[in-house]
Amino acid sequence: MHTRATSNGNAAGLGAAVKQVTERMSALVRLELELASLELKRKVASLGAGIGLAVGAALFGVLGLGFLFATVAAALATFLATWLALLIVTVFLFLLAAVLGLVGLRAIKKGTPPVPEQAIREAKLTTTALKGD
Repeated sequence: MHTRATSNGNAAGLGAAVKQVTERMSALVRLELELASLELKRKVASLGAGIGLAVGAALFGVLGLGFLFATVAAALATFLATWLALLIVTVFLFLLAAVLGLVGLRAIKKGTPPVPEQAIREAKLTTTALKGD
């Protein structure tokens, strides 16, 4: 009987210890998830602020570029008719847009289809070498 009571006491103590470890692990996991959530919220807020500032910078950059071209047109207007100065700047901008568009189109065509051809070729060569064909 005495050994049985001791083994029941050990079993009860072991069961309580397992329950306590499980509860602490559960609390630890909850705390880790809460920490991860807070860290994510902080990073998302920082990322949002950074994106907002970058968009603002891009907007002011575009506006500045517009004013730069307006300045060029005004400078040309000092010795040309105003309409001719504006026409020259406008044609320049359209030509620049066309050149950039064509270069971009060429780059897009070069990159399509987006299939890693060299990696596929290397994988086939590796497979062939491993098979011993």
